[in-house]
Amino acid sequence: MTDIRIKRAYRAARVSDGQRILVDRLWPRGLARDRVRLAAWMKDLAPSDALRRWFDHDPAKWVEFQHRYGAELDVQPEAIDALLALVDAGPVTLIYGAKNEEFNNAKALQDYLLRRIAAFD
Repeated sequence: MTDIRIKRAYRAARVSDGQRILVDRLWPRGLARDRVRLAAWMKDLAPSDALRRWFDHDPAKWVEFQHRYGAELDVQPEAIDALLALVDAGPVTLIYGAKNEEFNNAKALQDYLLRRIAAFD
């Protein structure tokens, strides 16, 4: 069973999170590295700086952001395959720093991964 979750970096780590993967290009402000308890920091899976700045967590740009971000992810098959290997091993929680819990890159990445997994099932 595929278990991909998302969680803000500022929320407490739990054993039930499984492998915690930071998917932001920048480290979350004010957090000590040992507090975040990461299995990995996959910077390559974060949106480009230009895309991140363009989106700026604007809900009106959400659909276009998902499309553009998906195009960026499509050209990184090795990084996607590495993340999917972790997903196959058990629960994975995508960690992000954004304040917006509904419109952020971790949610877009989660949706992307679930679509990709469904396409191969």
